[in-house]
Amino acid sequence: MKKSVLTRYRVMAYVTGVLLVLLTLGVIAKYGLQIDGAAKFTTVIGIAHGWLYVIYLVFAFDLGSKAKWPVAKQLWVLLAGTVPTAAFFVERRVSRELEGRIAGTAPAVAEA
Repeated sequence: MKKSVLTRYRVMAYVTGVLLVLLTLGVIAKYGLQIDGAAKFTTVIGIAHGWLYVIYLVFAFDLGSKAKWPVAKQLWVLLAGTVPTAAFFVERRVSRELEGRIAGTAPAVAEA
C-alpha cells in the first residue's frame, strides 16, 4: 500500500472532523443561543460537510480495502466522520497502525 493512500485519508479525516465540529457549534448557536446569522453558517457548513464526507467515505473505503481490514473495522472508520471529534481519534489510531506497516514494506534505499 502506498503512503499516499494513508495521506489522502488523513487529510479528509481532519477536514471532515473540523467541519463537523463547526457544524455542531453552528447548530448550538442557531438553536441553543439563537444567534443571528447562525442559520446561514449552519447551512453552508452542513452542505460542505455533506459533500466532503462523501469524499471521506471513498478515501476511507479505499484505505480499508487496501489494508485488508475486516468489515467491522471498516464500518468503524467510515462512521467516524459522523460523530464530532471521533474522526481525530480514529485517524490517529489508524495512522499509527498503518505507518508501521508502510515503513516495514518500504523498499530499502541503496547507499553508495
